[in-house]
Amino acid sequence: MHAHGHGHHDHGHSHGSTTRAFAVATLINLAYTALEAGYGFAINSLALLSDALHNLGDVLGLTLAWGAAALAQRPARGRLTYGWGRATLLSPLANALLIVAFSGALIWEAVGRVGRPPDIPALPVVVVAAIGIAVNLGAAWLLREGHTGDLNRRGAYLHLIADAAVSLAAVLAGVGMLTLGWAWLDPAIALLIGVVIAWGAFGLLRDSFNAVMDAVPAHVDPAEVRAFLAGLPQVSAVHHLHIWPLAAGRIAMTAHLVRPPADDHDVFLRETVRELDRRFAINHVTLQVEHEGACMSDGTAG
Repeated sequence: MHAHGHGHHDHGHSHGSTTRAFAVATLINLAYTALEAGYGFAINSLALLSDALHNLGDVLGLTLAWGAAALAQRPARGRLTYGWGRATLLSPLANALLIVAFSGALIWEAVGRVGRPPDIPALPVVVVAAIGIAVNLGAAWLLREGHTGDLNRRGAYLHLIADAAVSLAAVLAGVGMLTLGWAWLDPAIALLIGVVIAWGAFGLLRDSFNAVMDAVPAHVDPAEVRAFLAGLPQVSAVHHLHIWPLAAGRIAMTAHLVRPPADDHDVFLRETVRELDRRFAINHVTLQVEHEGACMSDGTAG
């Protein structure tokens, strides 16, 4: 006997608001990146150029996230029986790889300049970087809702917060150059920015790689799920338990439950599916009930 369960949430409204938020955040950051890069080239400031380069990476990342959120709204059809929702898991992986690549290029250039920093007019660095703080915090505010449970949205949100911190560092570098005449602050801050970017990308790279590899989502404890299923009425064994992310906000699970023959299977399965959604946010569930003596364990899932 099988049972299939899906959590009932207002995905249409959520996806629509997410797509709009990505669109606005992307366009705002693209405009600011062009402004910052222009000033960076004009005054030969590596701090501004490094921040602009990182912002360009985030614009590309936001574009990927925007496209993934839009693809996720397309219905399942043909061979894509789960639809396009998995694009929201692939996008953060590409986003993290882009950030690592950009930070490597930035660190290389900054190291070359530390010993021979050029003279930089400090005031434009302070003004342009201060604008960057406002732009990035504003764009992050647009993506603040739901960023903890959506890896796609989380990646974009964290990058924007990091960008605000990077812009703050550039402001401090400009103030130091303006008041103390320390030209070395420009490449030094760029070097620091590169290291911070690379370090921050590691967590997203790890989480997005795990999601693509169908690992159990970080906020779900498979041992707790197994214990919950094993403690259900008349369940004597649980095997073939698998939990994996389908898309942003969608978690799938399959399991075989061993129970004696009974007349309450339908009610039992319906209540189990509802409880899995409530306790663990597992909202795409397939359960199979098997009778004792008539099942085969996979030998690995217990």
